[in-house]
Amino acid sequence: MYLETKNLTKQFGGNRAVNSVDFSIEKGKINAIIGPNGAGKSTFFNLISGFHRPTSGQVIFKGKDITTLPSNKIAELGVARTFQTTNLFEQSSVLDNVIVGHRLRTKSNLLDAVLRTKRLKTEEQQCRDKAMEVLDFVGLTHAAHRQAADISQEEKKRVAFALALATDPEIVFLDEPAAGVNPDETEGLALLMEKMVAKGITVCLIEHKMSMIMRIAHKIMVLNYGEKIAEGTPSEIQSNEAVIKAYLGGSAIA
Repeated sequence: MYLETKNLTKQFGGNRAVNSVDFSIEKGKINAIIGPNGAGKSTFFNLISGFHRPTSGQVIFKGKDITTLPSNKIAELGVARTFQTTNLFEQSSVLDNVIVGHRLRTKSNLLDAVLRTKRLKTEEQQCRDKAMEVLDFVGLTHAAHRQAADISQEEKKRVAFALALATDPEIVFLDEPAAGVNPDETEGLALLMEKMVAKGITVCLIEHKMSMIMRIAHKIMVLNYGEKIAEGTPSEIQSNEAVIKAYLGGSAIA
């Protein structure tokens, strides 16, 4: 298995936000997690990426148990994620925002910074080159030197993609990447996800825009009240009675 969870559970007081979820993510494909608001989707992402520690269960990546690793160590293994809200350094340029992402792969330390060592200068250039590379990949070269505060919501979504890609990930978790953008922009972001997979990056996303999910996802898991109620291909999910019931008559998954 590539990345899988086994009986993954997270309890906050008396509330089980994620309840014994088994899920395997298929390598080199678009995997999606859907469900009503409050179903536990973002908590599930937080458990995999190390932002929360599970109450019980396991997260296994390429045969290695990463359940108790901190988020920075999980990121170093090649697991990146974005968040529902794109928090950028608004007064900095788009390029400077993305440069931060590749710092994960550098070795220079505080002493290097104080002395302005050759290693620091080399790595600064590497980070800059990587940032320009991923900005080109997400279609934002034209905005590289603009202030983050001055770009559109859709462009901020692309910056979030670029930040994740700057860490040289194997798998990227995208939390509602198309939230707050119009249908044309949603289509553009869908194409970008397909482009990532074509480059060999595995994608797993949470999303409420069902028409997009049903078109681009290879595999879908449905959560409801923290529990997995269905898993399968888009056609299997669309005809699943438990899913239709969870979505109040199925209008949300048409």
